Amino acid sequence: MKPISSDPKPITQAPITQVPYLRLGVNIDHVATIRNARGGSHPEPVKAALLAEQAGADGITAHLREDRRHIREADLEALKAELSVPLNLEMAATDEMLNIALATMPNAACFVPEKREEVTTEGGLDVVGMRARLAPVLATLKDAGIRLSLFIEANPDQLNAAADLGADIVELHTGRYCDLPAGAERDAEYAR
Repeated sequence: MKPISSDPKPITQAPITQVPYLRLGVNIDHVATIRNARGGSHPEPVKAALLAEQAGADGITAHLREDRRHIREADLEALKAELSVPLNLEMAATDEMLNIALATMPNAACFVPEKREEVTTEGGLDVVGMRARLAPVLATLKDAGIRLSLFIEANPDQLNAAADLGADIVELHTGRYCDLPAGAERDAEYAR
């Protein structure tokens, strides 16, 4: 792990390509989930994002799901227009999401698997199995200047495939580790 500089350049003043890592990213999806469950316009995800930014968040994450369970396209447009910190768009590797990402131009895009039956993402993206699908999508976004991340399992084959595809960042799925009780099995999962 790189040591943290005692005088880092504020993330809001550095081009996204010069930011070595995101210090504090706030995901606002569930603010939108509550809004949608109520059937109205409150609470507002953009207001929540702006509050997080004012409180010191270095970036905002929003997941536009294919089923629009929480974030909607209008939220993305408003977030991009209102935020001073980087916007990270979590998305599936579909043509529809690629077109939305190119229209919105988030600072970063994180590819995640989506299953309608999951309440939240319960596993990492199979980069090895999806390499042929991911390669052109990632190349298109990278050419557009969008920083790329893949949400994957902590597995050497997946890590190598992510590197081969040119991912700037990987996010590791740690659900299994988190769900295990303290003990030998959890220690083995951590060591893996």
